[in-house]
Amino acid sequence: MISAIYKLYPQVKYTIDNVAYDANDNEVAYDLAAVTAQAEADVQAAKNAKISALAKLTALGLSEDEVKALIG
Repeated sequence: MISAIYKLYPQVKYTIDNVAYDANDNEVAYDLAAVTAQAEADVQAAKNAKISALAKLTALGLSEDEVKALIG
């Protein structure tokens, strides 16, 4: 979820216990619903990328076991 805060609020320079701060150590307010939605979207995007990579490597002729050996 922290990476979603950085993605949506580029002025955030660091976080402590889900409290975001800018470069001047001022607290940055953020929309928790938006951050949660972004975090969920990022997780889904990573899953989709892995599925796509598996499909492409399989289409190139690698077996599922070979693909898993490459990417885990």
